[in-house]
Amino acid sequence: MSKPVVAIVGRPNVGKSSLFNTLYGERISIVHDTPGVTRDRIYANSVWRGREFIMIDTGGIEPENDNQILQGMRLQAEIAIETADVILFMCDIKSGLTAADEDIAVMLRKAKRPVVVAVNKVDHVGETPAEAYEFYNLGLGEVVPISAAHRLGLGELLDALYEHFPSEEELAEDNETIKVALIGKPNAGKSSLTNRMTGETRSIVSDIPGTTRDSIDTEVINKFGKFTIIDTAGMRKKGRIEDVIEKYSMVRALAAIERASVCIILIDATVGVTEQDTKVAGIAHNAGKACIFAINKWDLIEKDTGTLEGMTRIMRDRFAFMDYAPIMFISAKTGQRVDKLFEKIVTVHEQAGRRLKTGVFNDMLNEAIAMVPTPQDKGKHLKIYYGTQVSTNPPSFALFVNDKELSHFSYERYLENQIRKNFGFEGTPIRFFLRNKNKSDEE
Repeated sequence: MSKPVVAIVGRPNVGKSSLFNTLYGERISIVHDTPGVTRDRIYANSVWRGREFIMIDTGGIEPENDNQILQGMRLQAEIAIETADVILFMCDIKSGLTAADEDIAVMLRKAKRPVVVAVNKVDHVGETPAEAYEFYNLGLGEVVPISAAHRLGLGELLDALYEHFPSEEELAEDNETIKVALIGKPNAGKSSLTNRMTGETRSIVSDIPGTTRDSIDTEVINKFGKFTIIDTAGMRKKGRIEDVIEKYSMVRALAAIERASVCIILIDATVGVTEQDTKVAGIAHNAGKACIFAINKWDLIEKDTGTLEGMTRIMRDRFAFMDYAPIMFISAKTGQRVDKLFEKIVTVHEQAGRRLKTGVFNDMLNEAIAMVPTPQDKGKHLKIYYGTQVSTNPPSFALFVNDKELSHFSYERYLENQIRKNFGFEGTPIRFFLRNKNKSDEE
């Protein structure tokens, strides 16, 4: 199931990034941060009142100079309109209502998306200051006074956003359609593969990196099933994202990963594996998506005995944290193994949605513990009483234990390997949640 998306928009210097970082620092809601986005954190998975949602910070992506401010604000509003279920429009009470605020409001009123206006820098509790009421003139509805710096009004703000989240029924995915995001660094061949998979020239194909600015959806129905192919903008290192359009395209690409159920991570065979490839893969892995590595442009590689095996070893070494993901060698240009790619997409999608019966899972768990005892610390053993699968996409298992502090990553990895050995789960990450069992319940 997809998660609601909240985009934080507003003119420069109203406190967008400050609010994002305050929420992150308070750990009110953050489940995990997306790797590869360090100082300019722009994307995080969060939860409020039991509902997971995605928070996108556009505040750290400001225009380079004054001449680009208007263009930047327009792009910011457009991105919010395209990707968000709820828009958080931030203003500054100290500056008052400005012409720039009104320009943004005009665009947001046309968006047909719920908007919550947060008036920042209200640095005291109590009655709403009179200055805040002028922001109702924006015609966007509810106005919530906050102070990101002093952590005031944040609960009320999150409650206001929560009221606009789509229902879980609305967000339920169409089980008959597999959403596939093609991701990777620029010029890996994502648009070419989209065109090959869809059988039409849907995306512009060019040797110039970064040609695809937006995420483009294409519906495909073939003998393998129904698919939505999402061709994303190429993701490159933050330091190399120089113009405003490319900066905002990163937000689109990250949102596309969240919308997808399967991610195809394209690697350019003529370039080899780069650090950026590992970061792109890490985003999909941490998002819990089923993944397939597609080594593209394999037709351009001179081959001899062991070429394919050698590339496979390199991939398994560089992506050791994703050894569950199958590797395919393809050519988007010639169509080599693209049909096999469709077959593998269906397989990993089904594996990510598998659910094990509790009895069957515990039989395996007991056998695994008998073969390799649980870890211990200072003579105290970790006891795993029982486990159960709590969710799918990705498959997630709760283990009820005597003391979760006694667990160790290496043992969880061992259990994961035993699950895969017995049940498969090809192409999907597996997650564990350890829960301390009440002593009164141990009988």
